[in-house]
Amino acid sequence: MAPYEAFDENVEVHGRTILSVVDDALARFAESYREAARDALAEHGIDDPSPDEWYPQQAWLDTFEVIASELEPHILDRVGEQIPDVAEWPDDPGSVPEGLRAIDDAYRRNHRGGDIGSYRFEAVGDREAEVTCRNPYPCPFDRGLIRAVARNHAPVESFVFVEERGDRCRRDGDDACVFTVSW
Repeated sequence: MAPYEAFDENVEVHGRTILSVVDDALARFAESYREAARDALAEHGIDDPSPDEWYPQQAWLDTFEVIASELEPHILDRVGEQIPDVAEWPDDPGSVPEGLRAIDDAYRRNHRGGDIGSYRFEAVGDREAEVTCRNPYPCPFDRGLIRAVARNHAPVESFVFVEERGDRCRRDGDDACVFTVSW
């Protein structure tokens, strides 16, 4: 699977998620980013999204692809970093491992229908973990999301480092990307 291709045509994304990314996360960078995203949404059949409705994930992914190609190259990483602040999230986890585990719960709160994919956490050391992102979102978006969650829950003196492992990646046709996280 490549990024931007839904695993299942029946998967939907909650409108509040779309609005949070477009109106909150992207607007933090520039109003023109918000406008570009709204234009891309409309091009893909999502006119004036409602926070109470559900929309096809593929249309949302098509919008992500437009954002990635038309705006600054690093924007998806930066948008991923904003997700814990703008999306519906589980109760505040108290540690990095709890926070990284909570990503999957948050994902499930904001997606439904068919095979939505997943985020799987695995501790590999005292302050090191792997997060397997089996979903159709682009790798930079997931990297930013993982980094933000780890930073939010790491001790103040910690330096958070997130790196793609490299042996599994959606850019290479895999259905997942694996990140090593240390803090």
